[in-house]
Amino acid sequence: MFSRSGLTVAGRFVRLHESFQPFTSETLNRLSDVVLPVLRRRLSVHLPRSRLPLLAGGHRVTFRGYSRNRQMPKKQKAVKGQQAGGGAAQTEASCPVAQDKSGAVTITVHAKPGSKHSGITEISAEAVGVAIAAPPTDGEANTELIRYLAEVLELKKSHISLDKGSRSRDKVIKVDSTLTPEEVLRRLRQAAG
Repeated sequence: MFSRSGLTVAGRFVRLHESFQPFTSETLNRLSDVVLPVLRRRLSVHLPRSRLPLLAGGHRVTFRGYSRNRQMPKKQKAVKGQQAGGGAAQTEASCPVAQDKSGAVTITVHAKPGSKHSGITEISAEAVGVAIAAPPTDGEANTELIRYLAEVLELKKSHISLDKGSRSRDKVIKVDSTLTPEEVLRRLRQAAG
């Protein structure tokens, strides 16, 4: 049941300690606080009290402060759509256009490939719905999406890149320009009609 290395650690500690002074109740408690957690980790099992090693004088090593009946604390569940920040943080989260840590403007897009014409279908709190006139194969829809957004925002295609979601309908587009998030949102709303 005991691993060889766990017993040698405990045995060496007991022999070393016996050579300096006899065991007292305080010494036994210190020993149980130091050696037994090491034994438990090495054995990776919880030993019943009847199987605990005997020490000098016939004393069993005792566990102090360990309880098998203690329950783990429960995490609070986050409610979808709620943030702990308050008003300003919630208005940022409810807008599909934001500014990231590097200062670039990001647009959350829900792509709808395979449409007849490219266009903005809706602007909701979560994402900008964009119909794309290209099939979702071989990156054609992503290329058309970048071309269309560059046209709407009146920027070069090199200023717009796909940040996340190359194989998903939910994408994050990064805009590297001097435009503010408010200006980008205004241009998207104009294109939506």
